[in-house]
Amino acid sequence: MDVNIAINTVLIIVVLLFAFRFFASAKGISQISTEQLKGKLKQGNTQLVDVRTPLEFNAGSIKGFKNIPLSELNKRSNELSKDQEVIIICQSGMRSTKAGRVLQKKGYSLITNVKGGMNAWH
Repeated sequence: MDVNIAINTVLIIVVLLFAFRFFASAKGISQISTEQLKGKLKQGNTQLVDVRTPLEFNAGSIKGFKNIPLSELNKRSNELSKDQEVIIICQSGMRSTKAGRVLQKKGYSLITNVKGGMNAWH
């Protein structure tokens, strides 16, 4: 009986750690709402990247965003400047968070994720 309790406890801890890591925003990546994004779009001087698939992007996107799918970001990151803020969006905010981590590993430091992604934009 004690072994079952220990196993269940370990499983719960592993699931909680996974959930925290999955849902927690990445360190060094700013988060903005879609309302804040509207203000940023008016200001300009940012790089706007939509990391959804081309099919998703073509079905509906925000004017000014460039489509660089998450699966291509590692090899296409050179299309972005490290000296200018990169605002990233996807459908829900999950892929864009991953994209932010990819860019961090490539040396980008001015990274902003749109919370809720396109789901929140509509």
